[in-house]
Amino acid sequence: QVQLVESGGGLVQPGGSLRLSCIPSGFIQDYYSIAWFRQAPGKEREGVSCISSTDGDTLYADSVKGRFTISRDNAENTVYLQMNSLKPEDTGVYYCATGRILRLLAYDYDYWGRGTQVTVSS
Repeated sequence: QVQLVESGGGLVQPGGSLRLSCIPSGFIQDYYSIAWFRQAPGKEREGVSCISSTDGDTLYADSVKGRFTISRDNAENTVYLQMNSLKPEDTGVYYCATGRILRLLAYDYDYWGRGTQVTVSS
């Protein structure tokens, strides 16, 4: 059974930081990328960042460039999303997903986790 498990969400004040983790397990066909998406209440799911499983290339949404950093630890089979200088508009459920291309479009991604809630509020 394929699983993607996210963790690390929580409540943080504006300007604060969080680090999200994503661990894929089970049989997953060779995937090219792992991405983080987020969805705020009443809004569509949007791509945040993705990383290649081969050469480590990364891609970021304009809204998070310079604040978020995606990385991977192959030994731990974990992908991280370090989020700094958080803003209230970063609030939402954050999902990780595995995909076949380095792009931030949801339909390129096949397997999804259940998400972790991030709330940025004072």
